[in-house]
Amino acid sequence: MSQREMGVLHWAAYPGVFVAIFFIHFGLISLGVGAGSSSYTAVILGAITVTFLEFAIPYDRSWRPKKSDILNDALFMMIVQMLLPPLLTLAAGLTLIRYIQTTSLTITQWWPNSWPHIGQVALMLLTAELFRYWLHVAAHNTKLWQLHAVHHSPKKLYWLNVGRFHPVEKSIQFLLDGLPFIVLGVNELVFSSYFIFYAVNGFFQHSNIDVRYGFLNYVVSSAELHRWHHSKKVKESNNNYGNNLIIWDLVFGSWFLPREKRVGELGLLNNDYPLDFANQMKTPFQPGLDKHGAEPIVS
Repeated sequence: MSQREMGVLHWAAYPGVFVAIFFIHFGLISLGVGAGSSSYTAVILGAITVTFLEFAIPYDRSWRPKKSDILNDALFMMIVQMLLPPLLTLAAGLTLIRYIQTTSLTITQWWPNSWPHIGQVALMLLTAELFRYWLHVAAHNTKLWQLHAVHHSPKKLYWLNVGRFHPVEKSIQFLLDGLPFIVLGVNELVFSSYFIFYAVNGFFQHSNIDVRYGFLNYVVSSAELHRWHHSKKVKESNNNYGNNLIIWDLVFGSWFLPREKRVGELGLLNNDYPLDFANQMKTPFQPGLDKHGAEPIVS
């Protein structure tokens, strides 16, 4: 690949992948494939493409994962990101049905289903992002950090560790970015579009790809922004809280992107914080573990 082609790839990778996967998603739906199946197909293709791009145009070659990284992050992805959300959705749905059956409550479609599809997706993103923004701020500034430290423990970023969350924190997130929209009556097609954007933007956000966003750094929570959120320096990492969008960081003054500078060390103050799946189920219940053994960081 020529230097010119590489330069184009840096800029075209992010928007190009999204155009392609949404084209596939809606193409499959037009052929009669269900919204759930078509969205999972689009997300899997997105993951494959991001993996290829990590090899083609890496941001930092030292971030390439070892087999142990892949094994542990795959466990987080499978258990916390793939198995837990459907179980939480089922439990929430059954609880809601039981409550309705024992009261005179009637379900009203509060969600604006008459709006154009893109308007509904935008509303869901903006609303969910506002809730998640303040939850994320709390996760860095209250005792919730003990749970959230699991997500910040890796010393390198690549797309698969986007799923590294403690299941208790993932359950709390579900209360803000899943359950309210189920209750409001958001339709399946809007949910599937939100899911695709949520997943594939997350893959890029955590990726080891030298991708350029330009003005999109003022719209989405990009890889260029999110790397600083994983900095070992607290004054750098306590910024860029947006999950999918970065708009609320702009509104509340936590947008951070140093120019002409690369992020330094990633991870926690404690270099010996356990990184394997089994131990990270226990680490949040050992207060201060993220800081033990840390050396002072010089700005």
